[in-house]
Amino acid sequence: MNDEASPVKGLLISPIRSGTVIDHITAGEALNVLKILGITGSTTESLSVATNVASHRMEKKDIVKIENRELRKEEVDRIALIAPQAKINIIREYLVVEKKGVEIPKILRGVVRCPNPGCITNTNEPVESTFEVLEKGLHCLYCDWWIKTDIAGHII
Repeated sequence: MNDEASPVKGLLISPIRSGTVIDHITAGEALNVLKILGITGSTTESLSVATNVASHRMEKKDIVKIENRELRKEEVDRIALIAPQAKINIIREYLVVEKKGVEIPKILRGVVRCPNPGCITNTNEPVESTFEVLEKGLHCLYCDWWIKTDIAGHII
């Protein structure tokens, strides 16, 4: 819906005092972002989620606001896999103190589980999964397996 057709303008969700706002998440991926962050119905985080919000840049987007939590780099790397246009805003005392985009790293260690049951990373060996990020998908550096679809489903 565009702004002219909307009878009410305003914020869909309230501002947060401190924490992280993840904006410009690919529409429909907000729940996967929560999964990546380990946020479930039984965790204690105070959060707001908006899905399929109108966006000038993306047409539709999702937004996640998490109170009292700033994301670690590895969490941001995981989010980049499913929401490469996401923006991370760090909020303190209702002000944005840091705003950054996400960047997909060239190598992912311990972020994605290899779907090959014979891969050494799926045995009892102390080997962390390692994938090379290429245009056509994720390439396991141990067994040459490719992940080309449902990347979110393979995130550890």
